[in-house]
Amino acid sequence: MNAQFDITNLKIQTQRLILRPWEYTDLDDLYEYASVDGVGQRAGWLPHKSKEESRQILEKFIKNKKTFAIEYNKKVIGSLGVEYYREDEHPFLADLKGRELGYVLSKDHWGKGIMPEAVKAVTDYLFKVEKLDFIIISYYEWNRQSARVAEKCGLKPIKNTVHETRFGTKEPTVCTIIFNK
Repeated sequence: MNAQFDITNLKIQTQRLILRPWEYTDLDDLYEYASVDGVGQRAGWLPHKSKEESRQILEKFIKNKKTFAIEYNKKVIGSLGVEYYREDEHPFLADLKGRELGYVLSKDHWGKGIMPEAVKAVTDYLFKVEKLDFIIISYYEWNRQSARVAEKCGLKPIKNTVHETRFGTKEPTVCTIIFNK
């Protein structure tokens, strides 16, 4: 089952990163990375066409209280959402508490180990503090960067599905999981 989660007043710090709730002052940083071609498509959404579109997403991040801003050197360079997973796709998890992580990172910071660092920190928090039983990460088969993040963080494939993106394509998807030990 999907566990309750709220990031209000939560800040997780790693060696290089601060994971924190989004603020209205993050708008320019969000638009800067979310408007770049090739970033959002890996997560199922198209590049933001305007700062107004980014503002609307930012308001959802703030209102829903489940998406971290990833701050590096005092600049937001990505997001990490503690999302609801599809319970109907994973009936064997019905008696366990968990969530699904979704993430995106500025193209300028790919390949630097930033996202595995962020995912490990949030997973540790969710297991140790929130006492979740499992975490799921799903990624498109062709998205090798997201696959590497899941692998580096210890998640193992459990099933293949097809996911419909927000722009109408159907993408073969790998679902991975890690259990709290």
